[in-house]
Amino acid sequence: MADRINVTGIRAYGYIGALPEENVLGQWFEVDLTLWMDLSVAGKSDSLTDTHNYADIIQQTQQIIQTEKFKLIERLGDAIATQALANDERLEKIQVTVTKLTAPVPNFDGRVAITMVRTRS
Repeated sequence: MADRINVTGIRAYGYIGALPEENVLGQWFEVDLTLWMDLSVAGKSDSLTDTHNYADIIQQTQQIIQTEKFKLIERLGDAIATQALANDERLEKIQVTVTKLTAPVPNFDGRVAITMVRTRS
């Protein structure tokens, strides 16, 4: 399937990290999603019910970041992908990129990100 919806720049504050202070102080995360699904019906009908409402997946992603406590951003990415696939049977595949905006690494001012792809089985 070549059709996809891209949702980028989803931000939320969460308590995810392997270090104890990350679970106490928290930090900002950014998530980018690519959702593969057939968009041909929505392209003809112009109806929101024929596509994936990206407002829903934005809210769901932010909710996971804000409420779950994981040690790894890999676990966060998997939780986001699993929930998205469970919530909309029309999704064939999802790509999730989770970026830790302020990784607690000495002398490092960059970002750390993981990208994973999950396909409906």
